[in-house]
Amino acid sequence: MSAFLLKRFASFLATLACASLVIFLVLEVLPGNAAEVILGPEAPPETVAALAKKLGVDRPPLARYLGWVEGMAEGDFGTSYAYGTPAAALIDQSLALTIPLALIAMALNTALGLALGIFAAARHNRFGDVAVMALSQIGIAIPSFWFAILLILLFAVGLGWLPAGGFPGWSAGLWPGLRALILPAVSLAIVQSAILARVTRSAVLDVLREDFVRTARAKGLSEGQALRRHVLRNALIPIVTIMGLQFSNLLVLTIVVENVFYLPGLGRLILNSIANRDVVVVRDVVMLLAAMVVAVNFVVDLLYAAIDPRLKLRDL
Repeated sequence: MSAFLLKRFASFLATLACASLVIFLVLEVLPGNAAEVILGPEAPPETVAALAKKLGVDRPPLARYLGWVEGMAEGDFGTSYAYGTPAAALIDQSLALTIPLALIAMALNTALGLALGIFAAARHNRFGDVAVMALSQIGIAIPSFWFAILLILLFAVGLGWLPAGGFPGWSAGLWPGLRALILPAVSLAIVQSAILARVTRSAVLDVLREDFVRTARAKGLSEGQALRRHVLRNALIPIVTIMGLQFSNLLVLTIVVENVFYLPGLGRLILNSIANRDVVVVRDVVMLLAAMVVAVNFVVDLLYAAIDPRLKLRDL
């Protein structure tokens, strides 16, 4: 077990290192620097040089990269060029909205997708199965941002039940904060749950055809008992795989949906930073998103081993 964990953790660290190197090369080693971007093309060379020295972008690329990595390891993400405040503080404020939004959307996606997928598999080739698959096909075809606009028109503009956008902050109370996240979370979850429902149905149907399930049924177990005791655990590997990918997708899709609902999360922060040419914040946010995706994949690998211990032995 320890060898399995060490191998997976080494792969996790190597992936993070590669991601940080690619992000740094794309944002900081390409022609031009932050001082030239901030001051504009017509700024005097001596002014550009002075600002470059102040920002530290006049140092060799390797020194800047190592300084950035060392700073991240110590919790220092640099200072925003546009706001003049620590980038870590801006990111913390945004994560306080983005992480709860992604978690709520993932919870809705999991509950709805698993329920519909199991329901469809248990009624294979009957009306319930056909109806779920038809609805899931429609859900897959709908972009999250377009569905978000429909939700705003119906529940905010038409019925007035929920806010159309904005976020009051968690200091206003738990319910006002959650109320502002309901429509964004639903718009994210519906599309993802359609995908999860189809994957769950296929995985459950594959296991239902196995000999051990037929044996369990022959011993007197009902269809529901066979599903709970034998089918679901053996169908979890593809389901956990797609759920890991979906959580990673949700973290990225929040960038779009947050701007539809005018939410001050990572989405708005990264777009505002791009508009302000704030390379420090863009670099840190992209690295943070990459680290989240890699961490989710690492957790999925550990879940594989917990679900099916044979995978640990095969990987050693």
